[in-house]
Amino acid sequence: MFRFMLLLPLLLATCKKDETISGFIDKSTIFALVELDGRPFDASATVSFPQEGLVKGNGPCNGFSADQTLPYPWFQLSAIRATRRACSDLALETEFFSALQEMTLIEAVGITLIMRNDAGREMVFQAVQP
Repeated sequence: MFRFMLLLPLLLATCKKDETISGFIDKSTIFALVELDGRPFDASATVSFPQEGLVKGNGPCNGFSADQTLPYPWFQLSAIRATRRACSDLALETEFFSALQEMTLIEAVGITLIMRNDAGREMVFQAVQP
């Protein structure tokens, strides 16, 4: 009985379900930003959720990653870690990263991913790779 009690925490830890967005979508899917605050986004920007709590993607100029720890449907990112390349779309990248940091809710519906916040901001993504 004593051995079982020692193993119980280990067994429970292996049963933990991924409650971040990556636990509710296909982890290999890449989503492209198609709309920001009700208008088309005119540069290339993507997000993916390849493992629990990890957000990866590409802004118009740089690759990035961040941590997401709140359970679905809430959304909050740690500081974004990005490469430091310059390009002509750097202003759009700043807008993209800033909007990502402000999102507080996330919803996955089919091939569409929507992020929102209480201030009325919204980001709409479409799956580009299943």
